[in-house]
Parts: sequence; structure tokens; C-alpha cells
Amino acid sequence: MAELKPTNPKAAIGSQKLPLHLWPTTATAMGCLGLMDGALKYGRANWRVSGVRASIYFDAASRHLNAWFEGEAVDPDSGLPHLSHALACLAILVDAEAAGVLVDDRQVPGGYRSLIDALTQHVPRLQDVHADREPKHFTIADQVKG
Repeated sequence: MAELKPTNPKAAIGSQKLPLHLWPTTATAMGCLGLMDGALKYGRANWRVSGVRASIYFDAASRHLNAWFEGEAVDPDSGLPHLSHALACLAILVDAEAAGVLVDDRQVPGGYRSLIDALTQHVPRLQDVHADREPKHFTIADQVKG
């Protein structure tokens, strides 16, 4: 790889800008299918005009992620990967917030962060308690074929 000249003014300026190259183009490709499905149903960028409730898109993204994590790769309604829909939901939330049209109906904070911090201390303790064990951890590869 060619080394950059330390005097290259573009490198000095460009290195201080948002590193868009870090976002995987595979995620863009996957997410655009979910957005295309929505555009064909509801109209392109409809949320920028109508606004969106945060809870609706959080729920939809969660449903798609949960279905994917349970081993269902493809959404039965659209025939698209669940991950494409989940990415589309997150993109809409980000875009709606940036456009000022996100209806923020998230819950009143209930202590999530402090609870997670308090519970996390148990993880290394439990790992130590069971350090002598080697249980089989089942994955999708172990599913019963039937």
C-alpha cells in the first residue's frame, strides 16, 4: 500500500471527516430492499412527510431481528430477508429523527442502564463458578430436521 505524503493537504483535511467507508456496502444493499418494499407499498420517503412513531419502528425492527435470531432468514410476507427489513426500520428511525419528524413516544426512562450495569457484574462471577464445565451450546446447526 502506498504511503500518504505527510504534506498532502487533502489527506489532512479528509481524515478529519466522517469515515463513510466504514459502513459496509453490504448493509446498504440489504437495507435498500426493505426500503424498496416500503416505497412500493407506501411511497418513497413517506415518513418525512407523515412522521413516524418511534415505538412502531422499534417494534418492527425487534420483530424482524427476533425472527432472524430464531433461525427464520426470510420474512414470509415479503419474501425478503428479515435483516433487510430491520435495517430499513433503523434507517427510517435515524432519518426521521434527523428530519425532525420522529414522534418520540419512547418510554419514560426506567433505570435500564443502571440495571444492566448492576447485573453485568454477575457475568464474570458465573463464568468463574462454572469454569470447570464444558456444556454443549446449541445453535441453529443443531436443529432437529424433520
